[in-house]
Amino acid sequence: MLSMAEVIAEHTALAPDDVAWLEHLVAEWHLLADLAFSDLILWVPDVDDNVFWACAQVRPTTGPTALEDDVVGEDVHYDPEHLVTEAYLSHEIARTSNNQLHSGIPVDVHAIPVVLRGRVLGVVEAHTNRLGIRAPGALEDAYLEAADVLSGMVHRGEFPTSGDKSVPWVSPRVGDGMIRVNAAGLVTYASPNAVSAYRRLGLHTDLEGENLAAVTMSLLRDRAPVEMALPTVLGGRGHREVEVETPDVQLRLRIINLNDADGPCGRLVLCRDTTELRSRERQLVTKDATIREIHHRVKNNLQTVAALLRLQARRISSPEATDALTDAMKRVGAIAVVHEILSQAFDTSVKFDDVADRLLRMVVDVAATGGPVQLRREGSFGYVPADVATSLSLVLTELCQNAIEHGLGQSRGGVVWVKPRQTDGRLIVEVTNEGEPLPPDFSLSATNSLGLSIVTTLVDDMAGDFSLSTAESGVGTVARVSIPLA
Repeated sequence: MLSMAEVIAEHTALAPDDVAWLEHLVAEWHLLADLAFSDLILWVPDVDDNVFWACAQVRPTTGPTALEDDVVGEDVHYDPEHLVTEAYLSHEIARTSNNQLHSGIPVDVHAIPVVLRGRVLGVVEAHTNRLGIRAPGALEDAYLEAADVLSGMVHRGEFPTSGDKSVPWVSPRVGDGMIRVNAAGLVTYASPNAVSAYRRLGLHTDLEGENLAAVTMSLLRDRAPVEMALPTVLGGRGHREVEVETPDVQLRLRIINLNDADGPCGRLVLCRDTTELRSRERQLVTKDATIREIHHRVKNNLQTVAALLRLQARRISSPEATDALTDAMKRVGAIAVVHEILSQAFDTSVKFDDVADRLLRMVVDVAATGGPVQLRREGSFGYVPADVATSLSLVLTELCQNAIEHGLGQSRGGVVWVKPRQTDGRLIVEVTNEGEPLPPDFSLSATNSLGLSIVTTLVDDMAGDFSLSTAESGVGTVARVSIPLA
């Protein structure tokens, strides 16, 4: 199915400001769909306004759908009898006089022109399934009454208001709980879900006829709301959403100012019990903090081990033992770098460029060579899975150390290039130098180098490939590692 942006870009001449308004409307029009028990379609005029294109569609969560198929990307041509054409030309809401049959289902249809600065930007067509519509009752009447007010606001370009933007995963919806408040701040209707939410806050009386701000404040007693003063918010000023809490319950309120043709006529307050949601968020935050603290402690312990190895190396007279302890210190330090990064921002993936740059500096500091050595990175590692980062850090450290000690040699310096790139779901890293080529009889499988054995084992564990060869120029070596990231 085409996206709203694609349809508008391909078929219309709407200005960017007009498109932004329609996108804002579509982001919030689920409120109208749920209140009216209706499917909504947004039609926008073609460059030739004899044609209209469907660019967005939403179904209600409070009632049965009237449209089984998605219509985004379809068009309707000029027809004086068609409601979309009528609403577009008249600038007024157009309605059917009787139920129309759609796939054998009686459907009420009305079209709401979205008028902004005297121009019709588009037409919202509402389809209501009359066959499965809910039986009349106080809740249904309150929903439909609010839907009529909201339809008029859409028609006049008054809904949604600037700054009124919901958060999909936490903002209340109509079904969570709805309270209708008049211009004086008194509750004229509260849905059963809304009453239940206030019961959990501690309400023992009815909401209808009460001042909503006063009742809410009385339930909080000595506790302040989370964000700002409730009388201000519930009066339709300031934030459009606010959270109130007691030690046991957390409630999120969304306030929508309502206007009729004569001006402000009250507010619609949606409420949602977010106690469980906030509890889970706190658990996740605690878990995340615990994991980061673990990484921090592991990093500290590894640095302590590296320091002990360094002290031991200084007290040993055997060059071979000193080199072995230095190599061990370097490997422990490489692992510590990864845990340091994870302790700062734990995630399922690691921005490995930061890790690599620290490792390269560390390898240069401990390089056993008589000349100046430079390690340069050309390209980006991108993000790698956290469970791959530790092994990759050891592989990179070993390859760079090997390139310095065996490629550049003990008596002279040079440059070692680290060239990473991601392609087709794999990370490819080449470590090159312009030092000595490999011996003619070199075989990776027959080498007794501990460093290369570590690299081979770790790359195999990561289901990757590792090769070591003489550069095509005949000068220097190229170590190439390829590992999957999926």
